Amino acid sequence: MKPVQRFTTLDSFRGICALLVVFFHLHVVNTFVQLPFLRRDEVLLNFFFVLSGFVLAHTYGMKPNLSFKSFFISRIFRLYPLHLVMLGFFVLFEMARWIAYQNGFQLNNVPFTGTFAPTEILPNLLLVQAWTPFTETMSFNYPSWTISIEFYIYMLFGALCMFSMRNRFLLFAAVSMATFALIFCGHEPLVERAMLGLSCFFAGNITYLVYLLIRNRWRLRPWLMTVLECAMMYATYWIVMNDFDHRSPIGSLAFCVLVLLFAFEGGRVSAFLKTGVFVLLGKLSYSIYMTHAALLFGLSTVFIVAQKVTGLALAPMIAGQRFMDTGSVPGNTLFVVAVTILSVVLAFFAHKYIELKAYEAGKRLMGHSTKARAPVDKPQSGAALAPRADRAA
Repeated sequence: MKPVQRFTTLDSFRGICALLVVFFHLHVVNTFVQLPFLRRDEVLLNFFFVLSGFVLAHTYGMKPNLSFKSFFISRIFRLYPLHLVMLGFFVLFEMARWIAYQNGFQLNNVPFTGTFAPTEILPNLLLVQAWTPFTETMSFNYPSWTISIEFYIYMLFGALCMFSMRNRFLLFAAVSMATFALIFCGHEPLVERAMLGLSCFFAGNITYLVYLLIRNRWRLRPWLMTVLECAMMYATYWIVMNDFDHRSPIGSLAFCVLVLLFAFEGGRVSAFLKTGVFVLLGKLSYSIYMTHAALLFGLSTVFIVAQKVTGLALAPMIAGQRFMDTGSVPGNTLFVVAVTILSVVLAFFAHKYIELKAYEAGKRLMGHSTKARAPVDKPQSGAALAPRADRAA
């Protein structure tokens, strides 16, 4: 079997966005992480959902005989192992805080309260914390709220892939258009983040279908592709930096265009994003995203303890947010650089020893699974849209 095509430029975008999330959650006084763009880039989470939809449509959406059981196993082993490790870290860290609290040493809030309440452990184990108004979306390893949303969207996607090729893409479009319409009208039957994920993910599915339909007709010169790529990069910057009605759903649609354009990898920007450091960030993106909160939590704790011991303002509260401050602008800048490097190094080991090990375990398990297949279309219904198979997925 030939390997599935990999969209290297889009992978690099995923890595860059993961690093931007690190900067968004990192609060250090008088450093570049406090620039307006990095304080407003939460809308880029829509891009994660769109890109996930595009990639899964590419990997699984065109399979006429998809095994739901194998798909389920692959998603479990893709998302859960690192999620469970990081959840375990936060629970253990909270236990350490509780022991310190019992001995008269309090850092921030009382241990095992609020977003760290014991009642939030089960929702996190089941990855439902972001789906209900009765649970704390940002509990424990707070970036995992997006994994909570994605996991059950993946299950819906896999279920819809049990339909014929034509019907599944009609259903993808129906889900995306219905959720976008409800968002625009202000009638959201689910929590906001779930509606966001559903609309963006299935829009990414349709974006992949558009890519398949036009890829053999798209013949633009590299210079023109470069101009279009730069224009879309500026459009993304403008969306992040400006407030306007329906910013989130409009941004999501713009990200569909961004993903579609860069899937062709035809301009100079794409070529630049296919170089070493960006490829590495793309490979480590999930681990960067899932491990950075623990790193920042640990560093913040060190600064709080140091502040209590020395009496220096090393962990000031500014506008209700805990900051870190070494006492000088150069020191703070070097600290941010060090944290960035540490987050990548930590992600490297998490990727190597957790992600890849789990992936191999999932492959072994799938080798023994019984397959429940989707209906098989007639050969001509999907052959013209078959994804290319020339590079490793």
